[in-house]
Amino acid sequence: MNELWSVWTHLQGLPTLWLLVTLLAYQTALWLYKRLRQSPLANPVAVAVVLVLCVLLPSGVRYQEYATSVHVLQLLLGTATVALAVPLYHQLHHVRALRRVLVVGLIAGSCTGIVTALGVAWWLGGSEVLLRSVAAKSVTTPIAMGISERIDGLPSLTAAVVICTGVVGAMVGQRVFVVLGISDQRVCGFALGIAAHGIGTARALELSQEQGAFAALAMGLNGLLTALLVPVLIPVLLNWFGW
Repeated sequence: MNELWSVWTHLQGLPTLWLLVTLLAYQTALWLYKRLRQSPLANPVAVAVVLVLCVLLPSGVRYQEYATSVHVLQLLLGTATVALAVPLYHQLHHVRALRRVLVVGLIAGSCTGIVTALGVAWWLGGSEVLLRSVAAKSVTTPIAMGISERIDGLPSLTAAVVICTGVVGAMVGQRVFVVLGISDQRVCGFALGIAAHGIGTARALELSQEQGAFAALAMGLNGLLTALLVPVLIPVLLNWFGW
């Protein structure tokens, strides 16, 4: 037992250990997702997070150490986001035809995401730091963390909230559309991109190129608009909430 502990202690010192653990966890989650016929309840991101936590928590490693080891994955998020322009390019004729409707939907969705996040956090008794950290919960992780840092939130907490938002959106989004009787792939994709950012967009791409393209468009535009709105709205809303 002492020898095994010594080996584990040595492995913890390797700079690529947690990167390897994360990749293996995601591959395992992806395998399970396919085995369950791509059930939204077996979302690979959610499963991978649980698997990583099962290894991370007993080891006693701090989040800062883990984040440093997997920093390269965060850098690749930008590349993956840019790659979403490919399916969007093939849907440009639809985007041009619906540009006015999309602008209205974007503004409504972005403002709703900010206000509801702050409102729910305030209603649950959250602190001012918590409110600042959840304000950008509906945009992709790199942008959300940048916004959080700018408005004196906790970027690590913001990242966790963003991931939870995306996972929940990917799990229940399609079911919500069915209940509401929404079948237009463009509408579904745009709504999912605004509400559930990259994880929701990945789910939309699995269902159709059209839905995925509009989700990618919404994710990008919502990230930009939220980055502009949050620093302006935060002082007003916090004052309204009594902070």
